[in-house]
Amino acid sequence: MRKVYILPNLFTTASLFCGLLAILNVYDAHYEMASTLILISAVMDALDGRIARLTRTQSHFGINYDSLSDLVAFGVAPAMLMYSWLKAATGGAGERVATGVSILFAICGALRLARFNVQVIKEERKNFTGLPIPAAAGAVVATFLALWRMEFFFEDENHLLLRFLPIVFIGLSCLMVSNIPYPSMKHIDLERRKPFDYLVSIIIIVCLIVALWQMRTLILFLGFWSYVIWGVLGRLVRVHKPQEDTVPQVSGGK
Repeated sequence: MRKVYILPNLFTTASLFCGLLAILNVYDAHYEMASTLILISAVMDALDGRIARLTRTQSHFGINYDSLSDLVAFGVAPAMLMYSWLKAATGGAGERVATGVSILFAICGALRLARFNVQVIKEERKNFTGLPIPAAAGAVVATFLALWRMEFFFEDENHLLLRFLPIVFIGLSCLMVSNIPYPSMKHIDLERRKPFDYLVSIIIIVCLIVALWQMRTLILFLGFWSYVIWGVLGRLVRVHKPQEDTVPQVSGGK
């Protein structure tokens, strides 16, 4: 058996650990803690790949182990969260809807990860094909954290929560298995020299996060959903732009 690199896989294990704890907290109706654990898992997931690239310890084992961890932390855990949330919000009346939506999310997440594993790594270096599953899970968690304390969402079984949120979650599921390109940060090389402005920008961002910590839920919501919408808008622009470019060619042909 080939050697297994310890350091990046420890971060992957930590991500998996947080995902499993998130599922257990959903069972205990500790939804806010489950959401926090999913976000921590996302941080661990971002670090394991970065560490593997910096230390030259990438491996096929690590890629597959990372995908299995992602399926639990960003597929099953958010699916359990949305199922319990929608079921509780509707007093059990929307159990079938919650079941279908949560199963669809987990299955689309598994398909997204399977497609990623069989593709050449270079194909997704600058852009992901489809919405990455951590981003989809982050959008679910950010939506939950932004809305779960709003009591008016729980007053009526037929309120916006039951009608609108399942559609949103279905949309996230479809985006994961779509061909819409989403920007990736993997191409950013931290080893090479960077302009001084990079360091200043990072420091400013960190200071803003500290200063706006009380608004962290809103920042998470806007951050994840801006990323989700960015890919969709980019696809719409690319779809319409070629049509405009080809119109003069068609009219001027034989």
